[in-house]
Amino acid sequence: MALKYEVSDLIATITLNRPEAMNAIDPETAEELHAAWADISRRDDVRVGILTGAGDRAFCTGADLKKTMPPKESFAQLHFGTRGSPGAVSTLHTPKPLIAAINGYALGGGLELAMLCDVRIAASTALFGLPEVCIGSIPGGGGTQRIVRAVGRSDAMLMLLTGDRIDAAEALRIGLVSRVVAPAELMLAARAIAARIAANAPLAVAAVKRLATVGGELPLAAALEFEQQAFGNLRNTEDRIEGRKAFAEKRKPMFSGR
Repeated sequence: MALKYEVSDLIATITLNRPEAMNAIDPETAEELHAAWADISRRDDVRVGILTGAGDRAFCTGADLKKTMPPKESFAQLHFGTRGSPGAVSTLHTPKPLIAAINGYALGGGLELAMLCDVRIAASTALFGLPEVCIGSIPGGGGTQRIVRAVGRSDAMLMLLTGDRIDAAEALRIGLVSRVVAPAELMLAARAIAARIAANAPLAVAAVKRLATVGGELPLAAALEFEQQAFGNLRNTEDRIEGRKAFAEKRKPMFSGR
């Protein structure tokens, strides 16, 4: 299997499992990623996901060029027509929060995949880059858009225009990752964050993700109105009532996602 997919304690762990190919994405991996994202989205026993790579060399180095041949269809057919395939990895989406545990090289499409996640933490040995301009291409899996939103224009343009790699310390400085830890501690740190998220009210967590994602593209007045609508939708949920009862009774809340 190109992916390892495991669920325990409300946490789904997705591991890119091609260490011999630096966890590059071939067609089989792409299909399994779509299946994993869909499974996370629909399962009530999954509240958060962790994405990482097998081995200690690479998180993901993008598309496997040896196994990804140019398509027979025209671009228009693929972009506007009916696809038999699940679509590009850049279109992956789930309402559940995702944590990228970046254990090595995150280059090209691998960094784009990490930027699909809501929280990114890295091993101190991780390296990041969008080197496509160096080979006459562009980061076409969302990279040119997500990197600017992740770190700001100046640092993003430096990475995009030079194709240079940055280390974990620099990624932390510019805000590309939230935390840098020793390689041996990476998955422990990721699971600790995931456990804290999974302990929270699922509907509230999903609402926060949607508000942060969609609201960031709206004018402030419209985003604030969107926030108020979400607040109203959550006001009478069982979990919001349970949260207040638990606080008054000085106990941990037991959230059900209702």
